[in-house]
Amino acid sequence: MRIKISIPVFLLLIVFVFLLSACKKEKFLTTGGELKFSTDTLRFDTVFTTLGSFTTQVKIYNPQNQKVTISSIRLAGTSSQFHINVDGVSGNVTNVELAAKDSMYVFATVKIDPNNTNTPFVVEDKLIATMNGKDYVLPILAYGQNAHYIYGDTILTQTWLTDKPYVIIHSAEVVKGNTLTIPHGCRIYMHADSRLYVSGTLHVEGIKGDSVVFQGDRLDRKYFGNEGYPGEWGGIYFDARSEKSTLKYTVLKNCGSSTGVGLPAALYLAPDSVNDNDYQLKMYNTIVENSIGYGILGFRSSVRGENCLINTCGAQGLATFEGGQYDFYHTDFITYGTNKVSHTNEPTVALINYRDIDDVNYIASELYASFTNCVIYGSLENELFARRKGPGNFNVTMDHCLIKSKDGIVDSIGLINCIMNQDPQFEDANNWNYRPKNSSPLVNAGVQVPGVDIDLTGKTRSAPYDIGAYEY
Repeated sequence: MRIKISIPVFLLLIVFVFLLSACKKEKFLTTGGELKFSTDTLRFDTVFTTLGSFTTQVKIYNPQNQKVTISSIRLAGTSSQFHINVDGVSGNVTNVELAAKDSMYVFATVKIDPNNTNTPFVVEDKLIATMNGKDYVLPILAYGQNAHYIYGDTILTQTWLTDKPYVIIHSAEVVKGNTLTIPHGCRIYMHADSRLYVSGTLHVEGIKGDSVVFQGDRLDRKYFGNEGYPGEWGGIYFDARSEKSTLKYTVLKNCGSSTGVGLPAALYLAPDSVNDNDYQLKMYNTIVENSIGYGILGFRSSVRGENCLINTCGAQGLATFEGGQYDFYHTDFITYGTNKVSHTNEPTVALINYRDIDDVNYIASELYASFTNCVIYGSLENELFARRKGPGNFNVTMDHCLIKSKDGIVDSIGLINCIMNQDPQFEDANNWNYRPKNSSPLVNAGVQVPGVDIDLTGKTRSAPYDIGAYEY
């Protein structure tokens, strides 16, 4: 005889079996077993003392087929400079369950107390996870660096030391009538909310082989994918009262954010009000790179540059507003777009003698600009923009320069033996190596500039001279 089971009864049997299996309590592994960490050492990049670091992480794995109870996850040190967070719980934790074949995150930070050491020093501790009576130990390692800290300070006449780095937090200002001298061997780190404002005079005195570098204070490059990000800090702002500043063998990188006063720029120059017949800023063998905004932004200011490289800027590498005086020799203005710096609309150099106030009104002044043995190039078809308004002088000359401008150059710019729209054949533009190859049209195509006898790297120039910051 066949037994017939109706569909509803059959479904009830399935639910009953499911409930029986669900009621079975999952067994814990109570003896033996192991835990695994996702790394053999939890490392921090160099951390400035007193400043908190970024957060790093490690995973704890349960490789067993059974659930486990981790009786404690803790730091070995009783007064550790490290701090942990386990699945949202701050500090040491106890009796943490971890499912079979599962993992959990432990996040760690470090704040290092200062000491009397000038060189980087090691800070260590251990992360200990205990399961079934056995300790699993992960070393934690960080390097601490003491520094001179400047917190929103005003700076009077002084020369900075070279024993420890300088870290500027909440910006700083060189007071009018005072001079800040930064010698070679000095290291400058800028917090994300910071610019260096110059109302007096700034002298940066790097030398060949020992440039003074301005960069962000986040030394944890792992957080940034081991590369620099544009906009990590503001830049240097020269206000209208600043005078006779110099940058020699100086590097400004990963800057140009809009923090503080003015538009985003690595080097921002307000209108020169001193009227001393000298440049507001002179730049020698200086590199500005990876600015999220402008490279050099001038408002009726005065700048002279020799053997400089202004590259990879989100806005213009050089932009002039309201006129001014700008003279550059053997200087490269180059931008190719990257995955962090957009270069789709803004040409590398913009020379204008005005600033629009609205759709009708503007402020204009005379513009005097000369470029000798310079390169203006990038990934756009037109990398040079020039326009004038008003009756004042617009005196711009390009002498023995290589320029990319498919639509031609406006008649108001004087061209002298310039090379138009030829590939400069850089060694490796993708990696910011703008040295010319042997076959480059830059080689032997320049003119002698009296007094400019070396290139960006300090190499002696010789006839026939090359165009650009680098002598082949």
